[in-house]
Amino acid sequence: MQSVWTLLSWGPAGWLDDIWDGVQVTVLLALATFPIGLFLGFFIAIAKQSSEPSMRLAGNIYTTIFRGLPELVTLFIVYFGAQIVLQNIVHLLYADATVEINSFVSGMIALGFVSSSYSSEVFLSAFRAIPRGQYEGGYAIGLTKGQTTRLVVLPQLIRIALPGLANLWLILLKDTALVSAVGLPDILRQVGIASRVTKHAFLFYGVASLIYLLLAIVSSFGIHAIERAVGSHEAHR
Repeated sequence: MQSVWTLLSWGPAGWLDDIWDGVQVTVLLALATFPIGLFLGFFIAIAKQSSEPSMRLAGNIYTTIFRGLPELVTLFIVYFGAQIVLQNIVHLLYADATVEINSFVSGMIALGFVSSSYSSEVFLSAFRAIPRGQYEGGYAIGLTKGQTTRLVVLPQLIRIALPGLANLWLILLKDTALVSAVGLPDILRQVGIASRVTKHAFLFYGVASLIYLLLAIVSSFGIHAIERAVGSHEAHR
């Protein structure tokens, strides 16, 4: 029987090479997905506080759907459903063509939708926390609506929303583990393969737990640095 140190080593006899590849995939997926969630969430929040009823309704329907569905179900719908839709569209143009959606892209889209539904609520709360007088003050000094939003509202919005968005980043980092269900070689899939081959499930899932915990700790340091930078910038305004 191989020793623990042999199993947790680099090279042909160990599994750290594969687990390290999984770490890179996990981090890249989270980094690629988070901006999508922020971008969509920001505009969904704008839609939900719009004076146009249809915009508010569309925003509320969007967040209700993606906050209500389990993340894994959303992932399967995107991975399998989008592939079927694209395949049918392509067949209209090229009868013999086939389309296959990459598991990384599917995970990015599905988690992006879920993340955006939650980030929209964070942004919406931040918008509502900014006094109406801030907008009126911007208009009073001659700023346009766009300039008021960019110069007056957005700096305050970022500061208010930052703690909530930081929590969403940590949640997203853990949710990337779901993408192993569609074959993406992330941390969870790699340790799953290692545990099945070596019969050391407790060892490898314990290693996965430590890796996710380490990623969360590193993220926390980064989040605190960003919060200090934003607070310092606000103090010097």
